[in-house]
Amino acid sequence: MPLKTYGVLTARAIGTRREGAQETPHYQIHLTDDHGTHYRAAVNVLSQQAPADLLYLVADDFRHPVTGRLEELSSGWNPLLPGPGGPNLDFVRGNLFDPAGLRTLPPDVVGPDNDLADLLDHYVRRAVDDADARLHLFGARFGPEPHVKDKVFGFLPGNGVHDIHMNQGNSGRFIGDDGVWQDGGLLLHFPGQSRWVGIFLAFQSQSWHTDDTTGRPLGGVDGTRPEPGTRPVRIVAALVNPTGPAPEAETVTLLNASPAPVDLTGWRVVAREGGGAPVPAAAPLAPGDSRAVPLADGSRLGNHGGEITLLDAAGLKVHGVSYTAEQAAREGWSVVF
Repeated sequence: MPLKTYGVLTARAIGTRREGAQETPHYQIHLTDDHGTHYRAAVNVLSQQAPADLLYLVADDFRHPVTGRLEELSSGWNPLLPGPGGPNLDFVRGNLFDPAGLRTLPPDVVGPDNDLADLLDHYVRRAVDDADARLHLFGARFGPEPHVKDKVFGFLPGNGVHDIHMNQGNSGRFIGDDGVWQDGGLLLHFPGQSRWVGIFLAFQSQSWHTDDTTGRPLGGVDGTRPEPGTRPVRIVAALVNPTGPAPEAETVTLLNASPAPVDLTGWRVVAREGGGAPVPAAAPLAPGDSRAVPLADGSRLGNHGGEITLLDAAGLKVHGVSYTAEQAAREGWSVVF
């Protein structure tokens, strides 16, 4: 079953602590919200399942419609109901980043800038030093525990958030945490720089093809994350805001980057909340060729930002992109990914 207490903590970072050589080390963050409530965020830096090193990706200039949804939330803990349309994170369906860009790092080793704790320190310490910076930490809440001091920072009541990582596609004893639209992550907002930073963590044992209802790995499917440069067909552009009145002739452009033709019969382009538009497949898409897919009324692209996903004939995700309201504001211009 999915996480029982999924949500996002919006607060200011005021301190950190690294845990060294432990069985399950974490990077600990001390935070307070605008009401004076204290929290601890426990960020995994090592997996309990082999392979032990975590996958990570940092989007140093993160641009995604989820940031606009976060600005509408209040300071403190915000519980989130599962499903699309809100600020929830989903590494498979939300098109937050390209999984092919994930890399591994050891948890905490001797030397500078060579482990996951160093990487987290690089960004979180900047937020500690910036009074206007805010962290948005997605995961599961623990506490509050009225009579128990926090075991790391000593505040009372003990209170915080954990599971700040991918929470689907699990195996073994962690399969009970599987769910959709409930992944963890760290989004750091630096208002003075008009800048967002996204930090996303996953375990090497997790699958990247998961059931749309349960979040569990799909049977009989290779769920390993894609390698860089191996996707034959990808989304390269979208005409989100065509010139003229509604209904507009929106299109999504696909490119075959491979040296072989690709049969697109049964493939679909899907907007975040749409039913999907079939890809015209009168002939295979030739190497290096592109094809514009017209979108029907059931799968429209909103001008306030959104996500676009390409599915193959089996319904498996091939590629996904996102765009912001700022990118969609220029009427008649295609957004290029």
